[in-house]
Amino acid sequence: MADPYSTLGVARTASEAEIKSAYRKLAKELHPDRNKDNPKAAERFSEVTNAYDLLSDKDKRARFDRGEIDADGNPANPFAGMGGGGMGGGRGGFNPGGQRGFRAEDFQGFGGGEEVDLGDIFDGLFGGGRQRGNPNMGGGNPFGQGRRAPPQQKGADIAYRLRVPFVDAATLKQQRITLSDGKTIDLKLPKGVESGTQMRLKGKGQQGPGGAGDGLVTIEIESHKLYRREGDDVRFDLPITLDEAVNGGKVRVPTVDGPVMMTIKPGTSGGTKLRLKGKGFTNKSGTRGDQLVTLEIQLPEDLGELASRLEGWKDTGDPRAGLGA
Repeated sequence: MADPYSTLGVARTASEAEIKSAYRKLAKELHPDRNKDNPKAAERFSEVTNAYDLLSDKDKRARFDRGEIDADGNPANPFAGMGGGGMGGGRGGFNPGGQRGFRAEDFQGFGGGEEVDLGDIFDGLFGGGRQRGNPNMGGGNPFGQGRRAPPQQKGADIAYRLRVPFVDAATLKQQRITLSDGKTIDLKLPKGVESGTQMRLKGKGQQGPGGAGDGLVTIEIESHKLYRREGDDVRFDLPITLDEAVNGGKVRVPTVDGPVMMTIKPGTSGGTKLRLKGKGFTNKSGTRGDQLVTLEIQLPEDLGELASRLEGWKDTGDPRAGLGA
């Protein structure tokens, strides 16, 4: 174990208050509950706690400063303290089995034997009260009875990117994805899906000592040659003939759910917008948007016959009257 003063980052002349303050700061930063994915922090937390155990005990600190014990509390002279009852006659000494022995007085706080229960300081800080464990398991740990072993790490997450066709996203069609291990699974797209939506696949990441990580799937919705998304609605431009605009009629309209028939009224102008209910994307509440159809009047390629029919006729209306130009 490293020098306990260096471990806590204090000078050898540090006061009891300075040692306690340094320990509290480091313990908050390094506690395993705040560093579940950092095993080095758990090791450092253990070192800091051991250093505090030694320096918070006046007798142990004095013996360490005199060179009688090392940073682990072991006698500097391995044969010191023998005789009568063997090794371990003093506080913080060794038991006959050669293991470090702890007694209640080893964990007293600063000044006059007053006990400082640091567990109360951390109650609620990391969630939940102190553990009530075996009273023989090292009462000096301010986070409960007995030191908690750092949690084993799960394996790393694996990121995937899934390109979803526009129509599939609008209709929430199930998608198949191939994982890093070569296996394929079918994904049910969530309501409200859009580009950037992330889906978590539990246990589909890399293996680790604490179990497998997760798979993180980021959705990317592809563009479409006919449709455009606008919120939960789908926009679509529908070309119609001059005859259909003048005389009206039924026309076939593509939608994300398949083609439907739509009625055009006689005398319909270009730019007219019609609404097909429930033909858009599904939002998070489960309600579908609409398909908004914009009519575009297209003249025939051969204008000869049309021109001859309109010869001598002139439209006296002014479609730009309201533009103020």
